[in-house]
Order: sequence, then structure tokens, then C-alpha cells
Amino acid sequence: MGAVQVFDAVRTPRGRGKPGGGLYRARPVDLASATLAALVARSGLDTRVIDDVVLGCVTQAGEQGACIARTAALLAGYDQRVPGLTLNRFCGSGLDAILHAAGAIAAGQAQVVVAGGVESMSRVTMGSDGGALWEPRSQWAHGVVPQGVSADLLATLQDVARVEVDAFAAESQRRAAAAQTRGAFARSLVPVLDADGSVLLAEDECPRPDATPERLAALKPSFEGIGRLGLDDIARRAYPHVETVRHVHTAGNSSALADGAAAVLVADEARGRELGLRPRARLVAAAAVGSEPVVMLTGPLSATGRALARAGMTAPDVDLWEINEAFAVVPLNVMRTLGLDPARVNVHGGAIAFGHPLGATGAMLVGTLLDALEERDLAVGAVTLCVAGGMGVAAIFERV
Repeated sequence: MGAVQVFDAVRTPRGRGKPGGGLYRARPVDLASATLAALVARSGLDTRVIDDVVLGCVTQAGEQGACIARTAALLAGYDQRVPGLTLNRFCGSGLDAILHAAGAIAAGQAQVVVAGGVESMSRVTMGSDGGALWEPRSQWAHGVVPQGVSADLLATLQDVARVEVDAFAAESQRRAAAAQTRGAFARSLVPVLDADGSVLLAEDECPRPDATPERLAALKPSFEGIGRLGLDDIARRAYPHVETVRHVHTAGNSSALADGAAAVLVADEARGRELGLRPRARLVAAAAVGSEPVVMLTGPLSATGRALARAGMTAPDVDLWEINEAFAVVPLNVMRTLGLDPARVNVHGGAIAFGHPLGATGAMLVGTLLDALEERDLAVGAVTLCVAGGMGVAAIFERV
């Protein structure tokens, strides 16, 4: 068994995740099937050699219910013998789909897998699938609070000030605008078409290049109000030394709701060679962890630490990082704790600028990382995401 390699990665643009957004007229399955079809068209791969399609999707209800991976594969024209699997590890789902594919390949249960994710937050409202996690008794028993309150709690615990999260957000917007201007995503983007063949969206529409620290400072905290509904009390019960949760996160320094999909071609090294595929990177190591569920957002630290240990690496061995910007405090906490150079983190901007289509983001970050490594002729990159309920997932890739 050879190494597990990544051969290609594509994604749709990210549309605003609300009615009227650029992708609102596209069904989630249309977003997913567009990336699946594009991936095969680019590689010239006969779909009969694909052993599975694995997609992350968080809100599996309504149009995203059932097994959207299987339906998307059929709509994309894949051979009917190609099965589909839809999985959910909240925000980590898109990366976990890739890791599930890699595990199957490493175990000899598959040789070629298409993995990725999809989420239409404009058409399928976040949380509409329900779940015991959000039921009041579970909240009080396990201390679960909305992630925005957790983000503000983490900022309070780490003494991260409002000016810091706003400065980080403004820089994310600046980098995103620069990346779009120079066409940094041209290799990966797949335009989304309407039923009549017209283009619904060809470029990411969420970035706000006019965002500045001064403008961001004028926004009101988004989670102060819900914190007064007893949720701050849950947080303080877990952290009794915290007298007051400082609410520093706003719509400007948190990730925007977004629609989008991504697909990544993963295969065994030898099988890829047989099929004439050109590898872009190999998966070096990965890890998923549980973390304290109240502060919730520290999972990327322990997941990254475990992945680095499995790879026999330390943080300085990683050339570029993609740390999902669910909230500004998440990458700031990882950067501060690991001593990372900000110039090597989210070099093309992140979810604060582009939005966070929950089930797709992890797969999108893998493609963004590979593009950035190739653009800069660097070797090693890491992707990590915080996950609801107190979890984290991370993976390390090395260019081939």
C-alpha cells in the first residue's frame, strides 16, 4: 500500500448564505454535483474506477436530507455503481470526509475516492435539523452554549481584546481582496450555473474589501444579548473565576453564513500512477479530538498537536497554515499558543471574509492550502478547524 495522495481539488464560489445570495437559487445537490462533475472533467477519470463519494454536510434536513452524496454523484453523471456517504462532524465535516476517504484507502478498502462537502445555508437554515445538543436539559447538563458565547468566553480567558479581533478581521478582508484581484483561486473555482445554463455565481461574493478596523469597531457585539438569557451563567459555572464574559465578537469579526461545495480527489499512490493522475500532495498525518464543551473552540490546538506528533513534526516545520476563522479568536488563540508567524496563517484570507459553508469549509481549505503552497513553492501545510460541541480536527499535507 502506497501513500494516500491528493490529486485535485475544486470548489464553487461561496455565496451569501441568505435569501437573495448569489447561490440561493441553486439547490444544495446542484452545488455538490457541480464540483463532482468538474473534478472528473478535469482529470478525464472514468467514474467506474471511483470506489466511493464521501461528502460532509452539517444540517442534514430538507433539501440536504437523506444521503446527498449519493444523489449528487448520480446527478453528476457518475457510474451508478459508485456509492455515496454523507457524514457530519459539524464544521469539521469537509475535512473529515477527506480523512475518511484516506482511512479507507490506507486500510485497503478503496483505492480512489472523491471527498468533499456541501452546505446551503440560505436554503437550509442552520439548526433546522434539531438535535439533543441544543435541548435545554443537555445544555445545562453539559454546559453547551452557542458558539458565539464560547468565542467571547475564550477571548475573555485569553485576554484577547476587541481591538485585536477587529484588526485580525480587517487583515482577513485585505488578504481576501488581494487574493481575488490576482486570481489566486482561478485554478480551483467552478462557476455555478442556473438551470438554463446562465452563470449564477463565478466569484466569491462575501468579501468586503472596504472593511477597516475603524469600521469594524463601530459594530455592536453579536452575542451580548443572548448571553443575558442565562447562557453567560452556564459559561461562568464552568469557569467560576470569570466574573464577566466580555463580548467582543461581531458580525464583522465572525464568519459569515455562506453557501458552497467542494470536491477533492484522493487515491492510493500506486493506483493514481496507474490511472495517469498527477499528485499534488500526500496526507502526512491527521487527528480528531474532543475538547472542553463550554469554551468549545480550543479543539484546533489539541488536534494540531496530535497530528504534528504523529507526523514527527513541530509547528515550525509547517510552512503554511489554514486555521478556520469561525471567530477571530480561534486562529488568534492557535497562533499565540503555538508561536506562529501571522504571515504564514490564512495567507489568502479566511472565513471572516469568504464565509463558512459549514459542511464544505474543511474541504475548501485543503484546496486553498494546496494552491497557496504551489504559488509560493513551499512544501508543508496544515489545516485545522474548531468543531461544535467541543471538538477539533487537523491534517498535515506535504506537496509531492
